[in-house]
Order: sequence, then C-alpha cells, then structure tokens
Amino acid sequence: MSHPSEPTLHQNKTFKKVNYAEKTLQNREFEKCEFINCDFSKSNLTDNDFIDCSFKNCNFTMTIFNGAGLRDVVFEDCKILGVDFTKCNKFLFSFTFINSFLDYCTFFGTKLRKTTFDNCSLKEVDFSETDLTESIFSNCDLSAATFFNTTLEKADFTTARNFSIQPEFNKMKKAKFSAMSLAGLLDRYQLDISNNH
Repeated sequence: MSHPSEPTLHQNKTFKKVNYAEKTLQNREFEKCEFINCDFSKSNLTDNDFIDCSFKNCNFTMTIFNGAGLRDVVFEDCKILGVDFTKCNKFLFSFTFINSFLDYCTFFGTKLRKTTFDNCSLKEVDFSETDLTESIFSNCDLSAATFFNTTLEKADFTTARNFSIQPEFNKMKKAKFSAMSLAGLLDRYQLDISNNH
C-alpha cells in the first residue's frame, strides 16, 4: 500500500510571473509566500494549502480550489472570476480581498466572518447562507450579488453600492448602511426614494 507522500513545503518564497494556467499543482504547502503577476487561470489547486500568503496581480479565472486550504490569504489586484469557494477546506478559510474582481464567484454556505472586501467588484457573487458577520464591503460593487439567509450582523455596507438585500430574508442586526444606499434594502417594494431635501 502506498502512503501519500508528505507535502512539499515552500516557506518565505516569492514567485514572480509563474504561469500555472491550466496546470495541476499537487501536494504543495505554501507558507508566508508571495505570488506576483502569476497566472492560475483554469489551474487545479486541489488539496494544496496556502497559509499567510499574498497574491498580487494574479489571475484566478475559473481556478479549482477543491479541498484547498486558504488561511490568512491576501488577494490584491487579482482577477478571481467564477471561482467556487464552497469546495475549499473549511478549516483553513480566511481572506482579505483588495482591488480585486470576484465576479461570478460563489461563497454559498461558507463562514467569512470579519472578511474585508476593499474596492472590489462582486458582481453576481452568491453569498446565500454565508456568515458575513462583521465583514466590511468598502467601496465595493455588489451588482446582482445574492444575499439569501445570509448572516450580515454588524457587516459594514456604508460605502458599498448596487446591492439589493431583502432584510426579511437575512440576519442584519446592527449592519451599517449609509442613508444614500438605503434604496438597496427596499428594491422589492418598488418605492420611489428621492435624495432631495
């Protein structure tokens, strides 16, 4: 009987302009590594772990993360389009997203407490049944993002835009909104809300 080999560990390394597109990465663990200008589009990162890593200007379009561990990972200036985060390792699952495109991703049923989304495009992202307690959506575009049975307690939408959230179908105690964006909570009532004083 063959035993699975120990994962290859990479620590404190910087990877620049590496093209992993459509490739499969196996049995790797990355700790405190930095990835700059790397292409992971359509690559298969199943069961690899990334801990305390940062990705800058990387492409993750349609990347497969089945069973992958992503703990304290920072994505900055990244394209993360159409990624299914629900299949990631639930025990290694924490991120910060800065200036990134996350359009068409799904976080259905995941725990994303205290997650920062800073200046991100989150178009058509599925946040159904996600725990976003105390998360921050700073200057984010949430066009057609889905919030259903989502925990948004103490989440901050003060500078978020284009969201449509139905309070009766989500847990929203102490969530923060600006007066200018309240229309996004009332969409379904087809009210005419004017900002004139």
